[in-house]
Order: sequence, then C-alpha cells, then structure tokens
Amino acid sequence: MDLTFLYGALNLSFWEYVLVTFIMVQTTVTAVTLYLHRDATHRSLDLHPALRHFFRFWIWMSSGMLTKEWVAVHRKHHSFSDEPGDPHSPVVFGLRKVLFEGKELYTEEACKPETLEKYGRGTPDDWVERNVYSRYWNVGIILMVVTDLVLFGVPGIIILAIQMMAMPFFAAGVINGLGHHSGYRNFECEDAARNITPWGVLLGGEELHNNHHAFPASAKFSVRSWEFDIGWFFIRVLEFLGLAKVIRTAPEPARVEPRRVDLDTLRAVIINRMHVLREYSRKVTLPVLRAERARDGSESRLRRGVRKLLVRHPRLLDESGARRLKEILDSNAALRTVHEFRERLQQLWSGANASNERLLGQLKEWCAQAEASGVKVLQDFAMSLRGYALQPA
Repeated sequence: MDLTFLYGALNLSFWEYVLVTFIMVQTTVTAVTLYLHRDATHRSLDLHPALRHFFRFWIWMSSGMLTKEWVAVHRKHHSFSDEPGDPHSPVVFGLRKVLFEGKELYTEEACKPETLEKYGRGTPDDWVERNVYSRYWNVGIILMVVTDLVLFGVPGIIILAIQMMAMPFFAAGVINGLGHHSGYRNFECEDAARNITPWGVLLGGEELHNNHHAFPASAKFSVRSWEFDIGWFFIRVLEFLGLAKVIRTAPEPARVEPRRVDLDTLRAVIINRMHVLREYSRKVTLPVLRAERARDGSESRLRRGVRKLLVRHPRLLDESGARRLKEILDSNAALRTVHEFRERLQQLWSGANASNERLLGQLKEWCAQAEASGVKVLQDFAMSLRGYALQPA
C-alpha cells in the first residue's frame, strides 16, 4: 500500500522537516520582534505596509493573536514594570508561574477592555482587522492546521505542536520570565530586566531585555560590541531592500572638551542618563570600593555582595539588602560620599516637573561640589560630565 500521502504533498526528508519547523518558528519570532514589538508598540521602526500586513497575517494564522492585544499588554508591562499591575512580572508572580504559565497571564490581561482601550491605541483598525482577524481569530489557526496537514502530512501535527508551543514558551515564558530574573545588566534601569544571551538566534534579539528596557524606543537592542541582535540584522537587510525605515536607536554619548555647564550639557546628560549612570558605577563607585577593600585588608566586610548593593537601583533592593547597604554607608565615609553623589545625579532625570533652569542649577552645583569633594575619581567624573554634548543633527 502506498502510504506516501501520510507525508503530505511535499514528502520531505527528516532533516527537511526539521528545517521547515525551524524556519516557521523563526518567522513567528521575527514577526513578533519586528512588527509587534519594534514597529507597532514602540514606533522605533517603520515597516513597509506589505511586509507589515504579512507579519500581521502570519501571527493571526500561527497563533490567533491580535495586534491590539499584544501591543496593549506589552505597553502596560513597561508602564508597571516589576510592580503590581505588570501583567507578567516574575517579581510579582514568581518565576515558575511566568515561565510555565506566561500564556495564561497574557490571555488574562488581553481580555481586559480597559487595558485594550488605554494601551492599545494606534493599532490597526481597518476592515480586515474588524471583519476578519478580530471576528474570526480562531480561523487563522484552523487555516494553519489544514496547511500543515496538506503540505507535511502526519509530521505536520508535530510541526504544528512546536509552532503553537514556541511562542508561549519563548516569548511569554523565557523573555518575560528569565528576562526579569537571570542574566547580566548593562544598565541599572528601575526594573529587574536582564540580558539572557546567547539565545539570539532563537529569540530574535529579544533576549537583550535589559538593553531594551534601558532604551525602549530603540529599534536596535544590542549595545555592546560583542552583543548580537539578529532582529537588527534583519532590519538592516530590509532597510537595504527598501522595506523598512529605522526611526530611532539608542543615544550614543557625544564628547567634546570639558566646558562650562549649559543647557546643552544638561540635555545631553539627561538623554544619555543610562550611559552616565553606567560610567559612574565603572569610574567612581567601583574604584572607590576597591580602594576601601584594599585599605581594610582581607577581612574587609566590603567583600561579599557589596558591589551589587552599591550599583543596583534602590527600588530593586529587598528589605535585607537596603538594611545592609545602610549599615555599610553609615560605617564608610568614602562610599557614603560617592553613593550620595550618585543618588543626587539620578534626581536630575527623575525631576520630571522641574524647570530647565532649576535642573541646570542642580547640575552646576553637582559638578562644583564633586570637583571640590577631594575624591579624585569623583573629580575626574565631574570634569568628564562637562564634556557631554548633543549629537549633531
């Protein structure tokens, strides 16, 4: 009996099935990171209308997801990141729940009309969205089931299962779970976001989660020279083909000779605040910590876990960590000095309601007092801060 029909119209070999499965999953990942995330949610990328609709159709067909729902849930995540109200934070719900029940958390939030109304604005609302995708959201999945069975036969069932599991696990679980729990941090933003490389080929660049939370409006997620954002690679290819236009990327500090602090200096410092804070940790906080450790000797109480306490955003410290940090600062004048200057520097970009004149006065005062502090690394940093400049237009 001829059983070739069991393997579908294409009748592929085993490794061809593996390749097809990988390509289909990666197409979904690419649609999510380029279209849903960078284009529709953060407006950092402008995709060609034809490509945008292809991704929109593919997501509907492969998962039944709607653009407005995904965008609304993700925008709310940024608004309440790792605080009560965040739809899928492991800090709020625990890592296990987000990792293995991330899809359920997403669905629960996506069903809230108030979330869609407040955070889903500006998403597609054309005839196709209203009369096809939104009305018949499950037809897309049925279409994918039929397509997989016709083309791939019985193995299509496995391909379909992998497709349907990949998005909930990688996006809802790994990125939203591990991306706020494990990994390294380039920038001390106010939430717990972390980078979880080396999974870039599988996750479309979304694994660079700390970089994204530091610069959410950037179309490029990689920041350091050795980081690889495959989504950015795709963007550059599409840009070359005329199918995409980059609107914004993360700011890069421009430096000039140190000069009098003026309004341009203030703007440059605030725009590059994540870089400024990172440089402060590298060039002020950690050198002072090393010097104090050397001075105290091998039995120094500054050895275990102190680095994390000094550089982490205060909001991310638990009660025990905050108490230990206070004890350390109370007992060490040098660390207390540089830590207080760090907190005052952060207040420059936290004072949203302050006038430019007031903020400029605060920056001038900060630089003057840092230069008079007697702490060499702090004096050097204050001088370097005078050299921050706006990028040429």
